[in-house]
Amino acid sequence: MKKQRLVMRTVILLVLGAAVAYTLYANLTKDDKQKVAVGKEAPDFVLVDMDGKKHQLSDYKGQGVFLNFWGTYCKPCEDEMPYINNQYHQFKDQGVQVLAVNVSESKLAVSKFSDRHNLDFSILLDKDGQVQSAFGINLLPATFLVDKDGKVVEYFTGQLTENTVREFMEKIKP
Repeated sequence: MKKQRLVMRTVILLVLGAAVAYTLYANLTKDDKQKVAVGKEAPDFVLVDMDGKKHQLSDYKGQGVFLNFWGTYCKPCEDEMPYINNQYHQFKDQGVQVLAVNVSESKLAVSKFSDRHNLDFSILLDKDGQVQSAFGINLLPATFLVDKDGKVVEYFTGQLTENTVREFMEKIKP
């Protein structure tokens, strides 16, 4: 009986060890290069906002675009939303637009989230994840700064502070 338990424990440990080893291998060898490089033009896209209005990235040429990819289930995304909203109010009359691209969620979930946080900027719905894929995004939140010429000035993954949002918007102010 003891021997059988020892064999079972050993097998379980070996399986867990193999899973950990595979996970480490997969994460260390994956291609982390962004599809959209800093200094290159951002891929153009058309997405619909919460009111059904179409937004095309190229229509914003001449303005800076704070392009944020997020999800309602993402706690860091939720934490940075008030900062983005506050700074949007400071910079919207200075030629900086916020396009917040929600990734693969229902309009109802996004609407409830937006209402709860009193968000005033454009929230676009990337229902099938094509724009997320075009930009090569794996982790959320992800933010691209696009200048008035449509070129990516900076890319950042992770939660933003209010100071960082302000600095980023200053960078893309035309």
